Amino acid sequence: MRRSSKVIFFLLLVIIWISCKKEDQQTDTDQEELNPEYYSGGSTTSFDASTSAYRRALCNLTAEGISLHTLGDGFFHQNFNPIGSSDAPGLGPLFIESSCASCHIQNGRGNLITNSLEGFLLRVSIPGSGIYGEPLGISGYGGQLQTNAIAGASPEGEVAIIWDDIPITFPDGYQVVLKQPYFSINNPYTSLPPFYLRGGRTAPPIYGAGLLDAISDETLLAIADEFDNDGDGISGKINRVWNKQENALTIGRFGWKSSNPNALQQTAEAFSQDMGITNFLFPIENCEGQSNCVGGTQEGGDISADVLNTTNYYILTLAPPAPRNLEDPNVMRGKQLFSELSCAKCHLPEITTGTHALAELSNQVIRPYTDLLLHELGAGLGDGRPDYDAGANEWRTPPLWGIGLTKIVNPNAGFLHDGRAATLEEAILWHEGEAEDSKVGYMNLSAADRAAVIAFLEAL
Repeated sequence: MRRSSKVIFFLLLVIIWISCKKEDQQTDTDQEELNPEYYSGGSTTSFDASTSAYRRALCNLTAEGISLHTLGDGFFHQNFNPIGSSDAPGLGPLFIESSCASCHIQNGRGNLITNSLEGFLLRVSIPGSGIYGEPLGISGYGGQLQTNAIAGASPEGEVAIIWDDIPITFPDGYQVVLKQPYFSINNPYTSLPPFYLRGGRTAPPIYGAGLLDAISDETLLAIADEFDNDGDGISGKINRVWNKQENALTIGRFGWKSSNPNALQQTAEAFSQDMGITNFLFPIENCEGQSNCVGGTQEGGDISADVLNTTNYYILTLAPPAPRNLEDPNVMRGKQLFSELSCAKCHLPEITTGTHALAELSNQVIRPYTDLLLHELGAGLGDGRPDYDAGANEWRTPPLWGIGLTKIVNPNAGFLHDGRAATLEEAILWHEGEAEDSKVGYMNLSAADRAAVIAFLEAL
């Protein structure tokens, strides 16, 4: 190892050690151990609450693991270039961004789409489904609008958004204005069908992905209650999606509609669809057969299996950050209300992982505040696009761990699947369907109790 590499590696070890320290989280100097709830990721938990909070490695990684994680970090933040370049070739011909990090800003959420489309993409399809239940792409466009292209090729079009203001008045007179987006395509490079389905997607945070990957199928099946057999009005269900490695339908857990079965396929699809970078799981260019797919193609994958697997290792080994201030009376009140409003029935506070190929992820008691299941959340959030078994208005419960650091990491971040919500309260107010009673219950709280709920979320 060169001297400079040794220095970088040593500095990274120091940074990881500091981020894994927990003394600053103690509120009682006589307390030898923290409340277990501070360990959001079990022994993997990071205690960094800075702007780099989402970029920390699992705190139980070996030195060898840290070295591989660092290599993957480089690939994740690499700006790729068109084929023929001497530096990271493979981008395009069509793409949305040139690096993973361009969408997942600081490994967190994409931007609020009223301000910026960074980290945003538009899914498109026609009615019906493919042989495995997958959405049907539009001829000449595929399943995702490609808004950028290398020299000589043409982008597929531009995302256009029209906004509808929806005023909400609480029982106590407090008012909030929600903004409903309606998406369309401007300047299409070729004709579009007279009717097609479209849905906005913003990049989700990626920290803790390895621990979610490690939750066993048996655990998810035990949690699921598709037909609401317990009569509580909440019916989380499994999505079954095509697993490219197993050549079979298996349980989905990644993506806003749980449309990918594991972190590796999610990563491989993002390389392919978001950057036009082919790989061993997605070997066909995302514009094959299109008239604007000119140049920038080659035989074989644009990236090697090592690059894909190492990038995926980086994602798998990102630690979830610890919560903060859990002993604060207002936070404690908010946690109680969160449970009383039945929010915790979907955003499960605690799950235990199963056995994983990465031993560091196995058998961890984690607190992700998700059940990874699909829930019907109403037409306001729906986009008309089914995805395998996920209905048009059904969405995977997003994890809430680390959500309180969102604006610290990226002040411009937006919430929900398409980045429409500027605040946590706006995100709550978009909940309908199975979550309607929870939303109404929140609106009926006093101003002080509503503030306590938000304080609890901001502590996570």
